[in-house]
Amino acid sequence: MFLYNLTLQAPTAINAAVLGHFSGEKQRQEIVVARQQYLELWRADTSTGKLQVEHSENMFCRIRSLASFRLTGGSKDYIVLGTDAGALSLVEYDAKLARFTSVQYHEFGRTGLRRQIAGQYVAADPRGRAVLVGGIERAKIVYVVTRDSEANVLVQSPLEANKTHAVCFDVVGVDVGYENPVFAALEAVYDDSVAMTRVNKQLVYYELDLGLNHVVRKWSASVSDTANRLIALPGSSDGPSGVLVCSEGFIEYRHWTGDAVHRVPIPRRADTADERGLLIVASAVHRMKGAFFILAQAESGDLYKLTVQYTADAVTQLGIKYFDTIAPASALCILRAGFLFAATMEGGSHQLFQFENLGDEIACAEYFSTDDIDGSAARFQAHELSSLALVDEVEGLGPVVRSR
Repeated sequence: MFLYNLTLQAPTAINAAVLGHFSGEKQRQEIVVARQQYLELWRADTSTGKLQVEHSENMFCRIRSLASFRLTGGSKDYIVLGTDAGALSLVEYDAKLARFTSVQYHEFGRTGLRRQIAGQYVAADPRGRAVLVGGIERAKIVYVVTRDSEANVLVQSPLEANKTHAVCFDVVGVDVGYENPVFAALEAVYDDSVAMTRVNKQLVYYELDLGLNHVVRKWSASVSDTANRLIALPGSSDGPSGVLVCSEGFIEYRHWTGDAVHRVPIPRRADTADERGLLIVASAVHRMKGAFFILAQAESGDLYKLTVQYTADAVTQLGIKYFDTIAPASALCILRAGFLFAATMEGGSHQLFQFENLGDEIACAEYFSTDDIDGSAARFQAHELSSLALVDEVEGLGPVVRSR
C-alpha cells in the first residue's frame, strides 16, 4: 500500500520564480513561481497593477529550482524544473488547455533529496541550446535542446560533467552569443583524507562542444571562500558577458578572457557594526536594447543598483549604489512594463512594486571598482521607498508580526 497526503491549504511560500513569455504572446509577460510542489502561472495586470494567479497545478514532486529558456527563433518560453524526481523535466504552459504539459521527461537518478543526485540547480543557455541540471555534490548533467521538423522540443542524450569531491553552490548559464554554450559553477573541492580548515572555492566554466558533443572544463579561477552567488551578465551585443561573483562584503566581476578583476564593496547601513559583511541573497538582470539593468538584494533587504562600464574588449569599471529597501526576497523579477516582483520564502507577503525612477535621482554615494576605498567606509543612510512604489501584494500564511 502506498499513501499520499494532500493538504487542504496549498503552500504560500515561494522558493523560486522566473519571468518569461510562457503563453506565447509577445506583448504579455508572465511569472512562473514554485510553491513547494505547486507550479503556478502569475500575471501582473499593467493597467491596474494587480497580481493575478492564472493557473495553479500540483506537480506531485518537490520543486527545488526553476529556469526558463527559449529556442532560437521562437517566441515562447519553456520551463526547466529541478525536482526530487531524479529526472529532467521540461514543461510548457498550454494556453488552450490552461494547464502545464510535460514536453520532455528524462530520468537520470533515484528519487529523493540526495546531495549526489542532480536537481538542486538548473541553468539554461541564454540562446536556448542546452540546459544543465546540477546536484549539491559531484553531479552535473548537460542536455542539448533541439526541435524536430514540427517544432516539437527534443533533448539529446545526457552528457555528464561530474567532478568528485566537489560541492556546488550555484550554477548559471553564461551568455557567449552563438559560440559553444558555457555554464559557470561555483565549486569547493574537498579531500576526505585531510581535515578541512578552510574552503577553497573556485569559479569554473564548463563548455559544451556542439561539434564533438561532449563537455569540457574550460577555465577555473580561485574566488573568495565566502562566495555564495553568481549573476550572469548579458553578452554579445547587449553586454560584456561574464559573471558577477557575490561574496561576503563585496562583489567582483570575473570572466575567462583574463580581464582584470573588478571589485566593489557592498555598502552597509550607517548605524550597523563591522562584525561581518553582507551576503547577496537575490538578484535580477533586466535586458534592454543595447543596455541592461541589475538589482541585487542583501540579506537585510537593502536593494543595490549595479552598473558595469565596458568597451568592446573588456570591462573598465564596476559600480554599486544603494537603491531602496524592501522585505528580503527569495526571487526578484523585473517586468518590461516597469514593475518589480519580489517573492518571499520565509514569511510575509509577495509584493509588486512599480519603478518611480532608476535610482539616479537619489542623493546617495556610488562606489566604483576604480576607487581605492575600504569596505568599512562604504556606508549609506536607509530611507523610505523612493525609487519604488508598492502597488499590490499577495498575503502569505506566515506573516511577519514583529521585527526589531
